[in-house]
Amino acid sequence: MMSLFRSQVQQMSGYTPGEQPQESGWVKLNTNENAYPPSPRVKDAVQRVLEGRLNIYPDPLATEFRKAAAELFQVDPDWILPGNGSDEILTILMRTFVDPNQLVSAPYPSYTLYETLAEIQGARFQKIQLNPDWSWPVSEALEVAAKSKILFVPNPNAPSGNRWHDKDILTFMPEQGILVLDEAYGDFCDKPHRCELLQGDSGAKMIVTRSLSKSYSLAGIRFGFAVAHPELIQGMQKVKDSYNCNTLSLAAAIAAIKDQEWMHANTERICSTRDQLIMELKKLGFETVDSQTNFVWCTHPDGEHERRYQDLKQRKILVRYMKFSLQTGILDGLRITVGTDAEIQQLLDAIREIG
Repeated sequence: MMSLFRSQVQQMSGYTPGEQPQESGWVKLNTNENAYPPSPRVKDAVQRVLEGRLNIYPDPLATEFRKAAAELFQVDPDWILPGNGSDEILTILMRTFVDPNQLVSAPYPSYTLYETLAEIQGARFQKIQLNPDWSWPVSEALEVAAKSKILFVPNPNAPSGNRWHDKDILTFMPEQGILVLDEAYGDFCDKPHRCELLQGDSGAKMIVTRSLSKSYSLAGIRFGFAVAHPELIQGMQKVKDSYNCNTLSLAAAIAAIKDQEWMHANTERICSTRDQLIMELKKLGFETVDSQTNFVWCTHPDGEHERRYQDLKQRKILVRYMKFSLQTGILDGLRITVGTDAEIQQLLDAIREIG
């Protein structure tokens, strides 16, 4: 029987999200959710909406959120485009700027959704394999970036957690395309910037994406946004769904982004636990990366990463086992979300037990 699917869909494998067990009792350290609840203002805002008019469509332009985000990032509201999670923003970017057969690129290993979105669009995708220390292969990166319609740069990177210097990233600006800085973990950096790069000469071809899933504890709400020059935002608005952010998510996002004190208190707690986790993992013989996120990438000289993942899972502790095919061989390891102090202690005790 002839396939009913588009050829691109027929051939692709699709993106695989992290495990989401639905029963209770798990220590869940595999999908980089925030260990702490969102601002109490979020619950109050959602409750007010529930008592209001859910039969009316939401504001298609998300005006109030755009004003709040614009104030935070010190731009005008027409620089902001909200979306149903930053993943939708990435989809909008692909649909707005990339024609079939054009080149999309990203460092590798990094967020694998970039390749999936390129496949859906019928674009070509090229991986820029990072060096063993997670630095860029400069000559190759310059050559690939120059030909790319979009170069995605997750900064900080996943799964490694490191952050590259802005001046280094700017050297990879595509000649006839867009540089997308994916800052899903930007609030966990030692010195998070507020889109200053967009104000420079290169800003006209640069887009910053942000997520409220991580630092604002709203993974269940699904809300993200782009910051870019208004000319780029106007083009992306043509592509987005008519009401892509629902009334409940808008209320939650507005309340969360206005409570910066709550967000910073949570990220500081997480960063403190993260640094303690790194120290303890090193004592247990693991090698780690200097993380600027709410997770830690670690490897062990014995290479038994999958075995440890399975042993931890048997104890209802979930971490993310990841495996990448490189030109030089296979790279695998464990990506561990930074949970509460109690959850991390339970994890470390289990690692000591399983060896």
